[in-house]
Amino acid sequence: MADIENRQPQENNDDQKRGAGKTGAVLCIVGAILCLIGVGLICYTFFFKGDKPTVGNAVEVSSAVNSGEATKESEAPKESETSGSEESKDTETTESQTQDSQQVVEASSEESVEETGSAGTEELPAREDGELAAPSNCGALAVKGSQLVDQNGNPVQLRGISTHGIAWFPSFVDQNAFRQFRQEWNVNVMRLAMYTAEYGGYCEGGNTEDLKNIIYRGVQYATDQDMYVIIDWHILHDLTPNKYKDEAIDFFDGMSKKYKDNNNVIYEICNEPNGGTSWKDIKAYAEEVIPVIRANDPDAVILVGTPNWSQRVDEAAADPIKGYDNIMYTLHFYAGTHKDDLRKTMSDAIDDGLPVFVSEFGICDASGNGALDKTSAKAWVDLMNEYNVSYVCWALANKDESAALIKSSCSKTNNFTDSDLSESGKWLYQTLTGETTVGNAGGNASGGSDNKQPDKQEPPKQETTEFQSGGFDCEVSLNSKWDSDGKVNYQYNIKITNNGSEKVKSWAFDIHFSDNVEVESGWGGNYSANGNTLHITNVDYNKTIKAGDTLGDLGCIISGPAGLEVTK
Repeated sequence: MADIENRQPQENNDDQKRGAGKTGAVLCIVGAILCLIGVGLICYTFFFKGDKPTVGNAVEVSSAVNSGEATKESEAPKESETSGSEESKDTETTESQTQDSQQVVEASSEESVEETGSAGTEELPAREDGELAAPSNCGALAVKGSQLVDQNGNPVQLRGISTHGIAWFPSFVDQNAFRQFRQEWNVNVMRLAMYTAEYGGYCEGGNTEDLKNIIYRGVQYATDQDMYVIIDWHILHDLTPNKYKDEAIDFFDGMSKKYKDNNNVIYEICNEPNGGTSWKDIKAYAEEVIPVIRANDPDAVILVGTPNWSQRVDEAAADPIKGYDNIMYTLHFYAGTHKDDLRKTMSDAIDDGLPVFVSEFGICDASGNGALDKTSAKAWVDLMNEYNVSYVCWALANKDESAALIKSSCSKTNNFTDSDLSESGKWLYQTLTGETTVGNAGGNASGGSDNKQPDKQEPPKQETTEFQSGGFDCEVSLNSKWDSDGKVNYQYNIKITNNGSEKVKSWAFDIHFSDNVEVESGWGGNYSANGNTLHITNVDYNKTIKAGDTLGDLGCIISGPAGLEVTK
């Protein structure tokens, strides 16, 4: 009895479950029928009662989807939209039960357009034909394929001037010079070249705060004149950018923080890698420096040097940097040395899709001296114009060399006239303007009180002193002199000739003056002063001089009393 009594409730439960199961099955069938009826009504409403979306709306919806997958015309906004858009999607799902699909499509399209407008930047007016590209009409630049483009996606070509080393020629970072270049020369970009090595370089004894202040001035002067500006980490005799990589990271971190809100600053992270530095080495360096800039300035254009003094853009084209937008690769040429072969290297790289920027060139030979080759220079300009490649000419200085744009006899730092320009300077002016005679921009010759320009400059007597020292024939020429901060600065160009019968593997010599001197800056050697004696020794790249050869790329700026003379 106990077993029967215990089993009876279980049988009753089974009957209840079977009854419930039959009821559930009926409900499921009814629900399925109702769903089919609902789907049929929706389809009828969409295809027969409602108007179909127009082609324009279909395009708008398609453009709102960021993936390459096929989408239905009534699909909700793209998955990458914000939480606000997710709420819109939920709302649309509810409304679709009471509104026809046409309304859903239109709502989806409107939201897509509104979001794009809020996320983008207001379009600038289209440039008129012949109007110079500038931050005011182009906005922040970007890279699209192999092209530099403006904020609206239109191709842009920058054409401008590079300073020489700002440690050695700081007075040419001059607000009135920049004004003249913009207004009279049609320049729309200036390059601020800061050497990292050599005497006075940022990483080898230079006053880092002074050098950064010169860059700050240069960026401000370019900005005031509605120009773009390149901050150039000018590696050269340090051979590889990895030598001072930590310093570069720190430098560009500071610069990109300072100029993150500027739309006109371009960062050039390694001027001319050379001495066997490979593209693999350069790329590894760039992949450490670029993220530092991007953390502060997400969209600025960044220029990356290439092997062999920035000539092997073909190697970069074969293995470009990935994972970052707005990266360009530099090519440098000197028309007297680099001709058809390098021109073909450039055009082939661009044809392969590499964005190339000529951030430095000259029309003499690669040493910065020698005869000008205007025929080769024209071929280069024609090719750069054909491919819309931006280019910057070396160099704003009065150094006694062919590449300098200003005559060595000119002591002015602005307000240049035709008689102040070297042959390279005249060629550049004519190339940029189509005119043959340089005008006069006017303005204050001092360049403004905040520019720390010389208080008074005067053309010096062209004094050249020849003597022997350290087994060399020495020639010292006074290039210019000026009063500044209560002292007189003297700029000298220096040449030495190995008069021995064998090559030398290192060199040193002295120059004696009529009074005590101090070294302000120097190039092509290491300089130190002791009383009235200036001692000069070689740097690594020029330590060897063959018998009978002359080394001419030497010079310095020293300070001393008025009337200072070389006494051999």
